[in-house]
Amino acid sequence: MIIPHQADDVFLADVARVRAHGAPDRLTLWWLGQSGFLVGYGGEFLLFDPYLSDSLTQKYAATDKPHVRLTARVVDPARLDGVSVVTSTHTHTDHLDRETLLPLFSASPQARLVLPRVNVDFAAQRLGEDHRLRFAPLAEGERVTLGAFTLEAVPAAHEERRPDYAGFVVSVGSHRIYHSGDTLLFPGMEERLRTFKIDLALLPINGRAPERRVAGNLNGPEAARLAHAIGARWVVPCHYDMFAFNTASPAAFIAECRSLGQPHAVLRAGERWELP
Repeated sequence: MIIPHQADDVFLADVARVRAHGAPDRLTLWWLGQSGFLVGYGGEFLLFDPYLSDSLTQKYAATDKPHVRLTARVVDPARLDGVSVVTSTHTHTDHLDRETLLPLFSASPQARLVLPRVNVDFAAQRLGEDHRLRFAPLAEGERVTLGAFTLEAVPAAHEERRPDYAGFVVSVGSHRIYHSGDTLLFPGMEERLRTFKIDLALLPINGRAPERRVAGNLNGPEAARLAHAIGARWVVPCHYDMFAFNTASPAAFIAECRSLGQPHAVLRAGERWELP
């Protein structure tokens, strides 16, 4: 099993240091595995699409598609206090996980969940009707400001473009972050994203293969080329090294970024990175 760069007490101590002593205009990022990232800015924290449980491993253990975990969990979500915003780009369990979100909401009762508008009823059924009031639903092109963070929903195509798949562009301070959710390339994508002047793109690289029997994503070279095409100052890959049947090496992503001259950072789970 892959051991995180930082986990549990060490990880939480690192977050606490940034909360207490970080520069007020500095954007800090930790990769939590799969598509999950913790973003800190000015003492406020946003959590992109966290998956911090073994719910899928347990669900598929006795099937012909076991979800064998590759990377150990970074942190118990019940210990993640101080989070003000959480996202769910779509309803797949590694992006809308009851066993992650309910403990997180107990630890961070002020947290709001930003999700595609059409997914509200599904999310209320999965998480419980009592959590509906914390939802901040967005349709494509809509925005919401929660504390320091302004989020806008943009399209995604997890095999096909649909309103229940989204990405989010987050504006915080002078920075703009694009979290694509799960997506492939689609017509008009580059032109739409270029208008945001993205500082940091967070993109999946696990690709697609019919034998996996799951919806596909960008592969490494595609992610590198998309980041370059939209003018992203930096790109960080994700959605790999979580499940043995659905992963990819970041080597091809790194090679394509180097070929294009695209600034990039490849993180270990639990690792802290600051936007230059």
